[in-house]
Amino acid sequence: MIGTAVAVGGGFQLNEHGARAMAQGGAFAARASDASAMYFNPAGLGFQKGRSFYLGTTFIMPKSSFFGPLQNNSNEETKMVDQTFTPINLYGTYEINDQIHVGIGVSNPFGLGTEWPEDWSGKFISTKIDLMSFFITPTVAYKVNEEMSVGAGFNIVTGDVKIRRVVSDPFDPHAKAAIDLSGTGYGFNVGAIYKITKELSAGASYRSSVKLDATGSANFDPARSVYPIGDASASLELPATAFVGVAYTPIENLEVEADYQYIGWSSYDKLVVEFKKDGSKTESPKNYRNTYILRFGGEYTMGDFQFRAGYLLDRSPVKAKYVEPLLPDANRNGMNLGVGYKINEQFSVDAAYMFLKFDQRKATGTEVNFDGTYNNSANLLGVNLSINY
Repeated sequence: MIGTAVAVGGGFQLNEHGARAMAQGGAFAARASDASAMYFNPAGLGFQKGRSFYLGTTFIMPKSSFFGPLQNNSNEETKMVDQTFTPINLYGTYEINDQIHVGIGVSNPFGLGTEWPEDWSGKFISTKIDLMSFFITPTVAYKVNEEMSVGAGFNIVTGDVKIRRVVSDPFDPHAKAAIDLSGTGYGFNVGAIYKITKELSAGASYRSSVKLDATGSANFDPARSVYPIGDASASLELPATAFVGVAYTPIENLEVEADYQYIGWSSYDKLVVEFKKDGSKTESPKNYRNTYILRFGGEYTMGDFQFRAGYLLDRSPVKAKYVEPLLPDANRNGMNLGVGYKINEQFSVDAAYMFLKFDQRKATGTEVNFDGTYNNSANLLGVNLSINY
């Protein structure tokens, strides 16, 4: 599993953690009515019954092209290498009694994957990067009464990053660098849902930032002594996120919801990689800004079927000066459709489709001195199996 930031969320955030919520534009924090509540709002477990498993993945198929670089007086088009990514979401829940519910989830809230041709004009900046994170989240919810539930979870986080690029070496124009790092970190999430009336509910949740201290190695081909071959390290702080949502049932069998999601991206101010061999380091400023996502969605139940649709507006945290091939990010609009089918009392399936259209991003005066125009889009397909007993 590798997540892809140019496909899914501003920065390198992934927000597709269940096909049911995905089909509704991710507007789910005020209901959180399946096991994916462990991501959207842990308080949602308090209103669920029995035991359940919710298992799925999202197939992410991004497209990206670059026109430039302007520094070479060029408007040549370079297309990113086609890839398909499959972040997972696995959840299990258990009702201890009418008030206390527990669960555990595994998901990939952050990830990044971009790959460019090895001989392209930006090869000295990046040819490939893969960032993969796993969040393991033990969760407990307490139903205060029939109107209110609260929940909390503990996040155990592991992450791996692989960086590939060509080295600017006057003695070997094809020299390559490969950096492989992995690390762990810890965080928490909390949430609450209040049913104001039978038709109206409100929810809020918060997931803390997580600092990953990563270690690994740097390798070069050819392995010349002038390179800092060997042990390397870096730190990365994943941002805090928060949801606030309101859900309403205007008519029987129809639920609609609107959510505001905040992402504290200012925690990602720079990326520093240190090399033990000679004490040197590379420092890349990022200076991300805090941002938000607006989410709207709805679900209509018709017999054993549920029909869903949604829309999201996702604001990029990347300032124009810091747009680069590692993450050619831009504001994006997401259009969502989906369906659920109840096979029997125990089994149901959910499927969702999303098309993400990015704003064209013109990068000038960039920190990496690599100006041009990026065009991105993505198709996403989510599937989940639900087991209840």
